[in-house]
Amino acid sequence: MGIFKKIKDGIESGAAAAQFGQENATQAAQAGQIGVSGMPVDPAVLGGPSSAPLSTDDPLLQPINGIGIPEYAHVAKEAQARGITDEAGVVALSGELGYDPAVFGPAMTEWIARMGQSMVVGQEFRRALGY
Repeated sequence: MGIFKKIKDGIESGAAAAQFGQENATQAAQAGQIGVSGMPVDPAVLGGPSSAPLSTDDPLLQPINGIGIPEYAHVAKEAQARGITDEAGVVALSGELGYDPAVFGPAMTEWIARMGQSMVVGQEFRRALGY
């Protein structure tokens, strides 16, 4: 393969990458939305969690049977402080902290699933943890 062919292929590859980035870029948050900044491409394109902005009243951010992000973060932070790393331990701790473990366990599972769908949910969880 000649040098000019390699240069041409490199230019075409770079142009294709730039086009992909433009077509799949993370949207900027608008008024009334929470967004993730600094993501040149939305990971959802590759099967990851979406970095698309969410409205503050989006269903992904709403409490699950009364367990919202602040409540989940409260238990998670205490679990971290105590060195609890398994789900059963976190659920047991939730009861100690005044939450119904039968409600908290499924809510925790759903919060984890929501974070797998949206980076904004994970961002809000980290914010509630104090990071």
